[in-house]
Amino acid sequence: MNTAKSVPPIHDISTDLINPPEFVAIAPLRADAPNPVEYAGEETAEQQRNAYPELQTLTYTQSKSELIKATEQAADNLGWDLVNVDASTGIVEATDSTMWFGFKDDIVIRVTDKGGEHLVDIRSKSRVGGSDLGTNAERIRSFIDELNEVLSD
Repeated sequence: MNTAKSVPPIHDISTDLINPPEFVAIAPLRADAPNPVEYAGEETAEQQRNAYPELQTLTYTQSKSELIKATEQAADNLGWDLVNVDASTGIVEATDSTMWFGFKDDIVIRVTDKGGEHLVDIRSKSRVGGSDLGTNAERIRSFIDELNEVLSD
């Protein structure tokens, strides 16, 4: 109950609130999900900015192919089920199940070029429920930590 009161009642979290990564291969898997595949919009973005200001686009100097490989490894290390890896578009998609109720949440990671740097954005969205009780933000934080660990090896 305390967690529910301390986090906003949202279930779609992204490091890019202007142009969130889009689900591609996962979209059909969400066809019957109560929460639609589309991004939840500006109201959700504003709540996220206030609650999780640290969740922002990441910048790396590693190549796109290195980042895709490291993203796959981090997702695997976290126990996520990989659904799609498209190195040409820089998209990695996965599904994770919540610990208590086994709800499925979907994740998409996007790697894009920006000059000599590469940007990594992560989005995690629940298939059901109005509030994720902070689970998607925590999942993104865990992924960032794991990705940085993989890249440091």
